[in-house]
Amino acid sequence: MIEASQSNTASTAKPDLSVQLGRLALKNPVLVASGTFGYAREMAGVLPLIELGGILPKTITQNARPGNSPWRTVETSSGLLNAIGLDNDGIDYFLANHWPYLKSTGAKIIVSIAGKSLDDFVLLASRLTEADGLEAVELNVSCPNVSGGVDFGTDAKLCYEVVNSVRKVLDCAIVTKLTPNVTRIVDIARAAKDAGTDAVTCINTVLGMAVDWRKRKPMLANVVGGLSGPAIKPIALRCVYQVASQVGVPVIGVGGIANLDDVMEFLVAGASAVQIGTANYYDPLVSLKLINGLPDALASIGASSVREIVGTLKA
Repeated sequence: MIEASQSNTASTAKPDLSVQLGRLALKNPVLVASGTFGYAREMAGVLPLIELGGILPKTITQNARPGNSPWRTVETSSGLLNAIGLDNDGIDYFLANHWPYLKSTGAKIIVSIAGKSLDDFVLLASRLTEADGLEAVELNVSCPNVSGGVDFGTDAKLCYEVVNSVRKVLDCAIVTKLTPNVTRIVDIARAAKDAGTDAVTCINTVLGMAVDWRKRKPMLANVVGGLSGPAIKPIALRCVYQVASQVGVPVIGVGGIANLDDVMEFLVAGASAVQIGTANYYDPLVSLKLINGLPDALASIGASSVREIVGTLKA
């Protein structure tokens, strides 16, 4: 009787959604991507923030930035081109005004930072030691639509230097956001791992452009921008699979994720967690729907946890 009771309890138990990314523990694998969720305050009336696996606020730079001139976004047939240009309030305002609110939400916060130089990254990391309760930082070494500075995500040596330097300053988890606009993303991921990153995010947007042929002008004022949405999902899946299988570092998958099938595909391909980006714009509740649907999706294949299906692709 005891054995039967235990068996019945096990069979009806909900799958465990928790995941571990190095130093960073998440209660579920669904996060919202930086730049698509504001500073979270804007979304508080739409969904319960504490239910999310994690929130990545807008990327922070040393000084406030107005971003690029309009047009800054253009819809394409299968995605979204953006050249926002890291419009943000700067580190001082973030620490004084945004961080206290973000910390009060009870959600896991991963602060995204970007710099034009190695010193910029180190200085930003040093300032974040003032953020009481900080658990994780994402290094945006891969934004494709900001002029000036160095694209640290396209050079393995430079990527190593940034991650290694920030690692010396911060004790919290570090996530390095990688660009697909390279010949071998595995080389960049390995450099980040060797430098001490806890996880990598695959991928940032893909360089693209849109043209108004009648005016013979580019539609973005910045000429080129970053393509996101369904169009880049196959690229993101490929990058996740290559990095997870060849580097052995925890991966957060992002790129065109909008439904449960997308989430499950990324997990099986090797992602330990996912970020939802473009889909937030047309369905602000999408992340919550994915979290609520995950238990049934896992149960449908006999999985008792997210962790047991990560990287199980039979290639």
